[in-house]
Amino acid sequence: MNEQRKIKTTVGVGNRAPDPYIVLGAGRVESDKFWRWGDDNLFPDALALMARRSTTHRRIINDKADYISGKGFACDAERYPELAAFVRRVNGRGESLRQVLNKLAFDKALFGNAFLEVVTDPAHGFLSLYHQDASQCRVARDSQHVLLHHDWRAFRASEARVLPLYPLFEPQDDGSLRAVIHYKDYEPMFEHYGVPPYIAGFGVSAIAYKTDRWNISRLDNSFQLSGVMMLDSTVDSDAEAERIVRLAEQKFAGKPGQVMFVIRDGGEENDNSRFIPIASQNEGDWQALHEQAVSDIVVAHSWFRTLSGLDYAGGFSAERILHEYEVALNTVILAEQAELVEPIRGAIGAVLGLDASSLEVVNRPPTRSKPIYMKVWEARKADGLDFDPDDPKQQAFLSEITKYNIRSIE
Repeated sequence: MNEQRKIKTTVGVGNRAPDPYIVLGAGRVESDKFWRWGDDNLFPDALALMARRSTTHRRIINDKADYISGKGFACDAERYPELAAFVRRVNGRGESLRQVLNKLAFDKALFGNAFLEVVTDPAHGFLSLYHQDASQCRVARDSQHVLLHHDWRAFRASEARVLPLYPLFEPQDDGSLRAVIHYKDYEPMFEHYGVPPYIAGFGVSAIAYKTDRWNISRLDNSFQLSGVMMLDSTVDSDAEAERIVRLAEQKFAGKPGQVMFVIRDGGEENDNSRFIPIASQNEGDWQALHEQAVSDIVVAHSWFRTLSGLDYAGGFSAERILHEYEVALNTVILAEQAELVEPIRGAIGAVLGLDASSLEVVNRPPTRSKPIYMKVWEARKADGLDFDPDDPKQQAFLSEITKYNIRSIE
């Protein structure tokens, strides 16, 4: 008798909310004044959202920015004291060149683009450098200007600032001359904007985020099982069936498991309502999926596991960290530093008339392999390099070199 009962067409599924990972809630922005950054002009918003939700992805971006900006700058302060003073304070906000470079490196690692505003006056009496949030910048249609707007979901031309691309300067209402340096990572078929280097890792970043969210949902739901809730009930209309489904959802639905509710025409005497659990034996598969996604994220970033803090569980190996840092320094860090700093050197020379060829980023490994009381010739000997104990330059202690670098930062 029970097997012949008619099953209602109303079926409810608990907790079927849209995926928040890709939902931005904004429409398409159309304008003839700028080139859209992505189909809906909100591609930077999606990239920023991804970075805020994927743990490993965000860690790599943070570390890249820190390593590329280094520990500060060194320059020939004795010959060019004005250059040293400029490095310590590059704008009216009191920011140092290292602080500005760190923001540029972060934007470039996240968006594949970075924007630096250059400010001077007609007499070239001063120079200021300001980082501009890349998510608020768009390239104008003439490809010679940049538009800055606070909210690209509701763009109004009257609210946008328009600045020329460096080296073209244009006068502003305050009497200053301003330009914008646009850094961008090359990508075939993309002319106006760069593409972040981890472009191939979008999917695995989403997987890492979703596996983390799945575990959080299991914890919030006290690890309750998914299943099907069979309800015996006689209903007179679809509206009544829908009401029963919603009441059942409030009582039985949980995360992460989806609970399906099926309402059947039942008799008044016997109530065969029951919950049928769906046993899941795929916890191992989820763990393997998460670990594979994390590894793929590192590969997509062209980065290294130990520099991302991923292998510390197996023991702290200073030798491996130093080895990977040297590889990263020669394959990623130095190249990014040269790309970011070279236009700054050019602006310093063109505006202030100073020789900025001695301006360099101070790079220091994240851990030390040699004590600071060693002399330079002893360190060179330990590394298998040529050394001369009688060379006055190699008589200095490593601590003295470190102190010099620290002074150059300040």
